[in-house]
Amino acid sequence: MTGHNAADHGRAEQLAELHDPLASSFPPGLTGRFLFWLAVAFSLYQISIAAHVIDLPSQVMRAVHVGFLMALGFPLLALGRGFAAPLRTLCWLFAAAGVAVAAYQWIEYTPLLMRAGDPTLTDLVFGCIAVATVFIAAWMLMGPALPIICGLFLCYALFGQHLPAPFDHRGYAFEQVVEQIAYGTEGIYGIPTYVSATYIFLFILFGSFLEKAGMIKLFTDVSLGLVGHRMGGAAKVSVLSSGLMGTISGSGVANVVTTGQFTIPLMKRFGYRPAFAGGVEATSSMGGQIMPPVMGAVAFIMAETLGVQYIEVVKAALVPAILYFAGAFWMVHLEAGKRDLRGLSAAEMPSARKALKEGWYLILPLAVLVWLLFSGYTPLFAGTIGLALTGMLILGAAIAMGMSSTGVRVIFWIVLGLAASAFFKFGINALLLVLALLIVACAAFKGGRETLAVCRDSLADGAKTALPVGIACALVGVIIGVMTLTGAANTFGQFIVSVGQNSLFLSLVLTMITCIILGMGIPTIPNYIITSSIAGPALLDLGVPLIVSHMFVFYFGILADLTPPVALACFAAAPIAKESGLKISFEAIKVAAAGFVVPFMAVYTPALMLQDGGALAGAIGYWPAVAYIVVKALIALALWGASVIGWLGRPLAVWERLVAVAASFTLVAALPVTDEIGFALAVVFGLLVWRRKAPVGA
Repeated sequence: MTGHNAADHGRAEQLAELHDPLASSFPPGLTGRFLFWLAVAFSLYQISIAAHVIDLPSQVMRAVHVGFLMALGFPLLALGRGFAAPLRTLCWLFAAAGVAVAAYQWIEYTPLLMRAGDPTLTDLVFGCIAVATVFIAAWMLMGPALPIICGLFLCYALFGQHLPAPFDHRGYAFEQVVEQIAYGTEGIYGIPTYVSATYIFLFILFGSFLEKAGMIKLFTDVSLGLVGHRMGGAAKVSVLSSGLMGTISGSGVANVVTTGQFTIPLMKRFGYRPAFAGGVEATSSMGGQIMPPVMGAVAFIMAETLGVQYIEVVKAALVPAILYFAGAFWMVHLEAGKRDLRGLSAAEMPSARKALKEGWYLILPLAVLVWLLFSGYTPLFAGTIGLALTGMLILGAAIAMGMSSTGVRVIFWIVLGLAASAFFKFGINALLLVLALLIVACAAFKGGRETLAVCRDSLADGAKTALPVGIACALVGVIIGVMTLTGAANTFGQFIVSVGQNSLFLSLVLTMITCIILGMGIPTIPNYIITSSIAGPALLDLGVPLIVSHMFVFYFGILADLTPPVALACFAAAPIAKESGLKISFEAIKVAAAGFVVPFMAVYTPALMLQDGGALAGAIGYWPAVAYIVVKALIALALWGASVIGWLGRPLAVWERLVAVAASFTLVAALPVTDEIGFALAVVFGLLVWRRKAPVGA
């Protein structure tokens, strides 16, 4: 078993590197140490920006952020991919060019503002270098999909005037396009880069610190202790632990190759089919990106894009996220019942109470973060405080372990808690002072120095993890810049609207297909930015509420990582499950039924996302509409699960499964009388199952 686990781990690491060439640790040697400390410097710079220790103009702050991405990304990619000396040299030259662009933006900040609209030759040269380095970095890191899409938009800006109507535009000079893309805040330094340089980087660091502190083990042990002993407990552990991990990481593929190392072999050992085990892990891991509070960092971009408070985005995401995981939980329960897969034995389960007793303090920063976000503080402020508290807890735990008396430790934690609360009166400077004192104290003894090394490594790993997100955010700025310049989104939007005037459902299906196609092989954040820019306004014109329309495209962008033929999350699970990624993908689609159903239901009844509007809310009131749609969604998901798995206390006949499918579909359709038909079919199905039910299993 040990040999197999080691092999699984090796394969998963290889796969992680295939999807993310930066997955391995910093390389050894002098170059590796230099890049390691450059990553630490990058994180410290971002923390200083967030805490307002360093204040720079927004344009300069974004340019320096992209400069760091280029300086760190190119050399790491060259080493990670094992490039020969000439290519490595070229990557270092690209890195230097990226730094030069950032320096030029900083040094020439005021003159650039003064000559806006009339760029010099030097401006154009540095602008072209900026665009080229971002494209090349994205291609090396993420493959050709995203750069090709962005390149097509760039070509459209330059040559779109030659296209036939209605796709043409009036034509734009080369200088105008370069200035739009490479300067100002509409192109590569637009909102996505701003969010990457503030919220996203901070929350990635937050997750990195929590992971180093043992949050993965805490989540896994608690999940095992809570549901491991139940029917199909191994798969339920996967759903729960991946959902919990999603609250701090929000990266689907990363979740698969971390929690999947444990959950997939566990599910297989207890009798789950390899394809189903991989599908459950992929579905649960992708679901982490729709689970508040972090939501794969898209929540922050969505709030910034829509000009609404972050809490509004979380409110809209909460019920659908719960339904998503409830659906996955139900599917694994039915599969376990069908195959009589029992839970884990008492000897194999850790104690959830013991795990919480030992690691309860790790939950405090997350709890404070959620409280601050829900109290109306900005995500940047909440993330900064959450990160500072995490550092204080990690350093404080190292100091407390060296104290011999329990009483002294209690007094120490009380004093530290009071010191932490000082930020309410004195701001972030109070926390920075406390952190400085803890660092000095930890440097004085061996255990403390080891803890400081863990914190230092967290800073470096956080910066490395932020590279693909940051580079993707910079590149999709090209699309936003082109669409702002040309109004390209209107053409697609007008087509969707023209279809929707005759059939809203058909326009939703077209939007769904567009989002899934655009999402193939593209990370969640750039995928959301692209699809919301193109399809979001069209849905809004059709009367879909603003947040619901953006959530609709967000959901289907995420589900692109589960749908064939690309299905990144499923192919990430393939070597661990030892099964075809395509087979895993088909199982994942079945398990993730809620992800496909909930967005459609929310469009017709916005109360599902806790939004005002919709005919139902107008007819029966807001809260009754919320209760009704949630109950209807749960029934639809329950029926879908029974029909797909073919078991509900006993094996179901084909015609019974067809009744369940028909009932589920009519409940989702939300057309006149379909609800009545759906509930009637659900009652018929329930009576059939009850009458024919035999005492099978438990």
